[in-house]
Amino acid sequence: MEYMEELGKRAREASIYMGQLSVKDKNRGLKAVAEALIQHSEELLEANKKDVWNAKEKGIKASLIDRLQLTEERIKSMADGLEQIITLDDPVGEVTSMKLRPNGLQIGEKRVPIGVVGIIYESRPNVTLDAFGLCFKTGNAVILRGGSDSIYSNKAIVEVIRKALEAEKLPQDSILLVEVTNRETAREMMRLNQYIDVLIPRGGAGLIQTVVENSTVPVIETGTGNCHIYVDEYADIDMATSIIVNAKTQRLGVCNACESLVIHENILDKALPVIFEALNKKGVEVRGDAKATEVCKGIEAAKETDWGTEYLDAIISVKTVSCIEEAISHINKYNTGHSESIITSNYKNAQKFLNEIDAAAVYVNASTRFTDGFEFGFGAEIGISTQKLHARGPMGLRALTTTKYIIYGNGQIRE
Repeated sequence: MEYMEELGKRAREASIYMGQLSVKDKNRGLKAVAEALIQHSEELLEANKKDVWNAKEKGIKASLIDRLQLTEERIKSMADGLEQIITLDDPVGEVTSMKLRPNGLQIGEKRVPIGVVGIIYESRPNVTLDAFGLCFKTGNAVILRGGSDSIYSNKAIVEVIRKALEAEKLPQDSILLVEVTNRETAREMMRLNQYIDVLIPRGGAGLIQTVVENSTVPVIETGTGNCHIYVDEYADIDMATSIIVNAKTQRLGVCNACESLVIHENILDKALPVIFEALNKKGVEVRGDAKATEVCKGIEAAKETDWGTEYLDAIISVKTVSCIEEAISHINKYNTGHSESIITSNYKNAQKFLNEIDAAAVYVNASTRFTDGFEFGFGAEIGISTQKLHARGPMGLRALTTTKYIIYGNGQIRE
């Protein structure tokens, strides 16, 4: 516990300094880090190769290795994310309201940093950079505890960040990495409520459940993604096929990939063969209910567990429904509150789907792959919250602030 407490103390001290930085200083630090990432891309790629090699040796599936792997293009995208954060308005210091009370008091709300943000996550080294960028812009210190699968990559990224901040005379301890990746440090981090103000888990269902059940630090739950696409009876089949292929195969191992299809029975005979053929060409295994297997002989019979599974792999389920009400009921029963989409030309059905689906992001005629901080114009994201308190959906800068009341008086006392 001594190791984790020391990190907590350092982060708390850094957060005090961070809260006093000007927008100009924060943007200067982000710019320096973005440039340093490009300058040191070869070192980052070399470190990442060790993680990828280890993952392959352990037999980790290809879709998860893809989440782990860095490329020059991905490093540039990470740097571009920081550049975009620089251009965004800083919410810190914004006074969101100011009201005059009858007794003369002026009472307002002001946005302030949360303080110390803790993140426990798996595999994806880009999370390290995204978390830093968003926390730094909002004046928060961050403690990162990545998985052992990405330890070499994370160490290299954090080293680049800290050296760039040191050169700019900005607080290096605004980012701290837990370099001991055993379960004990994760458990200890969940108990650092004296130092950490909020804990955000990013990863699989097991990790998220463990943090939610065991943390004494307040948790923002970023959920798994059993995302659905509903092909309505009024859908354009070519559009539906294009969107489904994109949502399923553009990247397999991400939380906003489509894992489940729901298709209206009136369009099943025409739509499913086209969709199945397109997915089959991409190497996707399709598991369906009895009606789906009758229409396409290449479809495997689905089990009950398939409706609620986040595969993170080249597998997708197909459920047939008789009406939009049944589609909405099925999706709300099995979804994880992440991202859901309807393909339809019927305005009434589109609005019904938007209004009645319970999820953080609900689409009409678009791929679920857009549920992403960068795509939403946030520069990056700290995670995609599937809960309903404090933040929901992709969490950008505003989600990493809280508010405090500021009160101006001229001598008032309460009688």
